[in-house]
Amino acid sequence: MVSIGTFSWSSIRNLAVHPRSSSAVMIATVVTVIYTHNLAIGVLVGVLLSGIFFAAKIAQLFRVTSDISDDGRVRTYRVEGQLFYGSVEDFMEAFDFREAPERVVIDVGAAHIWDISSVQALDMAILKFRRDGAEVEVVGMNAATETLVDRLSVQDRPGAVDQLAAH
Repeated sequence: MVSIGTFSWSSIRNLAVHPRSSSAVMIATVVTVIYTHNLAIGVLVGVLLSGIFFAAKIAQLFRVTSDISDDGRVRTYRVEGQLFYGSVEDFMEAFDFREAPERVVIDVGAAHIWDISSVQALDMAILKFRRDGAEVEVVGMNAATETLVDRLSVQDRPGAVDQLAAH
């Protein structure tokens, strides 16, 4: 009865006007509450669905650009946006590992690294470039990103390049 009393019935008229993701969350929450007769489960479904939609939206706000020095010896990659499990694939696809510059700079000054998946992707990129003989430098890390990378990264550990070769 509390659910029925607190539900904003006027929101049904706005389903077509609101963003589809918001409408989907509302419908899923209501259907779950009606099916289970449990408001807590309905709210949990709504929160989880909102999180999924949010992650998908943030993953689209990610990009990597690059340029090469005039002498062709230094390739700079500029990473912008949020790097997390949802954007790792795009991150890895942005690098040209076939190119063989002497030095690679990965500038993450306009990015934030959020989780272990993104730290592993950064490690993988660094190690692939190092395996091919490039000197790699990561610049522009904010304090939170630097803490996470320092704690979880394996790229500077002995034998890291050899471990990559085994994969």
